[in-house]
Amino acid sequence: MLYDGNAPTGMMLIGTEYVRGTQASVQGVAPATGERIEPDFAGATREEVKRACQLSAAAAPLYQAVPLEQRARFLDTIADNIEALGAPLVARAMLESGLTEARLTGERGRTANQLRMFARVIRDGGFLDTRIDPAQPDRQPLPRVDLRLRNVALGPVAVFGASNFPLAFSVAGGDTASALAAGCPVVVKAHSAHPGTSAMVGQAVADAVASCDMPEGVFSLLYGSGSEIGQALVADPRIKAVGFTGSRRGGLALVQTAQQRSEPIPVYAEMSAINPVLLFPEALKARAAEIGQAFAGALQLGAGQFCTNPGILFAVDGPELDEFVAAAKAALEQSPAQVMLTPGIHTAYTDAVEHTAGLEGAHIVARGQPGDGPNQCQSVLIETTLAAFQQQPAFLEELFGAASVLVRLPSIEALPEALEKVEGQLTIALHLEKGDYAAVRNVLPMLEARAGRLLVNGFGTGVEVSDAMVHGGPFPATSDGRTTSVGTLAIRRFLRPVSYQDFPPELLAEELHESNPLGVPRLYNGKLQLSD
Repeated sequence: MLYDGNAPTGMMLIGTEYVRGTQASVQGVAPATGERIEPDFAGATREEVKRACQLSAAAAPLYQAVPLEQRARFLDTIADNIEALGAPLVARAMLESGLTEARLTGERGRTANQLRMFARVIRDGGFLDTRIDPAQPDRQPLPRVDLRLRNVALGPVAVFGASNFPLAFSVAGGDTASALAAGCPVVVKAHSAHPGTSAMVGQAVADAVASCDMPEGVFSLLYGSGSEIGQALVADPRIKAVGFTGSRRGGLALVQTAQQRSEPIPVYAEMSAINPVLLFPEALKARAAEIGQAFAGALQLGAGQFCTNPGILFAVDGPELDEFVAAAKAALEQSPAQVMLTPGIHTAYTDAVEHTAGLEGAHIVARGQPGDGPNQCQSVLIETTLAAFQQQPAFLEELFGAASVLVRLPSIEALPEALEKVEGQLTIALHLEKGDYAAVRNVLPMLEARAGRLLVNGFGTGVEVSDAMVHGGPFPATSDGRTTSVGTLAIRRFLRPVSYQDFPPELLAEELHESNPLGVPRLYNGKLQLSD
């Protein structure tokens, strides 16, 4: 067992076999106290990685052939099992991450809900993108062959758990849910920051595999310190795609490994974003103080450890901006320091803030309350000029924590010039009033080219899990800006189209039959036919 109902056991799961690793172990650390948490989780060997991938590859054709309703029930069952873990799961995640009970209770709900969302996607059948162009033997000048298309699963997927979302972006998070929905077996490398939480969720998945009669190898969970096991997993020739959420350095290392294989594979890596906030003049005139208070709240949410954290602001210099700064400063100075996810993240944050604040033309305009315990994040607002910003690319580096940089512009006409320096982002937020529309239209094409989600009069923190959500963006926000890791479109990452020409009906999948026995939506002879 990964979890015996009382505590994690320190085991890994390879197919249906529970294995104690033999390599260097990982152990959770309570960031609030610095104390180590039992048990330790010994790492996998390369042979064990190979075995997990072999089982995954053997399961792939069997799992894709599982009827859609059974596959959907599998995801529903995982969701039910995670919820059944109850308060002990939240308590373990709190201990290992330092996050609050309310935050993790909500994240558990999100994890279950996105699994059920993908179960709905499976039942709907639209993800198959079925297209049928029936034969036209009498067409002139040439007859048309019979063509039928559907999406099929890519094959085994490697998923890497994320540090900042121990539930929603980890063992049974969005990458795993969308890959399983697509019909792909999954091999998960647990994040070393929350190994016990990973084990508990992993047991929920393993129990669903057994109760839903899924093939062995459809899910495995591995541990390992350092990068060796993760690199071995991506390099294994049986793995066909990778889902990753983490640092730019880590994501690019996996991309490089994937591209150096004899068969390169896609790596869907969510990496680095500073999520610009544009404060337009009329909005500041109307509600500068209100926006400043809201910004301070968004900046500090979860100690700023969100990939959509507002890391940089652009606004025109003047008394209205001063009012915004004063309101943000007042709110930040009252904010207590918060525990960060790991000691390493805390050290990286404090070093990055010190470096950015020391850049020429930068100065700190507001700080939160200092910490009174280990690994606590003191929020910071740093200010600079457009000239200094343009001369020093370091202002655009991510500060993973509750820190942001305000760039004062000489005029709204300078905004396009400033945006030229901005890389790809997950989100860009626009605070505006009707009188700002002309200025917004002037930069809107630039914004569309730089972000996966544009939002008005809000902040990027808080990602709705829905059909219309895009949680992705141009590089370096993600390694493939055409995709999303949140929302139903995430399933497309793990599918590819196959066309069947002149196949006898007896050899076709049910969704390609003329009678459409599964009732899936399809494009038939150029016309959309919706399911009943």
